[in-house]
Amino acid sequence: MRLNNAHLPILGFAAFSGTGKTTLLVKLLALLGARGYRVGVVKHAHHSFETDKPGKDSYELRKAGAMQTLVGSRRRWALVAETDDEREPRLDDLLRHLDQDALDFILVEGFKAERFPKIELHRPGLGHPLLHPDDDSIVAIATDAPLTTKTTLPVLNLNRPDEIAAFVVDFLIGSDKTKRRASHSQWRP
Repeated sequence: MRLNNAHLPILGFAAFSGTGKTTLLVKLLALLGARGYRVGVVKHAHHSFETDKPGKDSYELRKAGAMQTLVGSRRRWALVAETDDEREPRLDDLLRHLDQDALDFILVEGFKAERFPKIELHRPGLGHPLLHPDDDSIVAIATDAPLTTKTTLPVLNLNRPDEIAAFVVDFLIGSDKTKRRASHSQWRP
């Protein structure tokens, strides 16, 4: 699959539920942000989800029938759009909603069935099979224990977010310096 709406370097994190994708992304965002990178995130949710709590004005407006609710303040804004579509969203469709001019690259949580560059998170102790043998868009594996099968992919330490952050930067912008849109970051892996 080609991501026509990705105008920036993009890298995903794919794993079975409960492996720690969000936990790792939180750590990576702190590390990358501290080094001056402007990172966008797209996260897949498997179920209906609420962005705020019952009783809040935006929640009540949406529940009353607003198809789009935009909430803005001095510090942030958020857009919630309802859809009648019962199918799972495609990553490429969601990317067009990001203001990519304000970002250096995009990290994606989930969308493991779609074809775009991804790091597989694997915890052998959870008993799930590896994804990479059936997905050639996986570019590295981050694990918390030695793998029992051989791979030619880079193997990263899941417990070393700094190591994974270095890989992310090198993969997304390190090999092609022309991809760097801003020189505001001094950090090099």
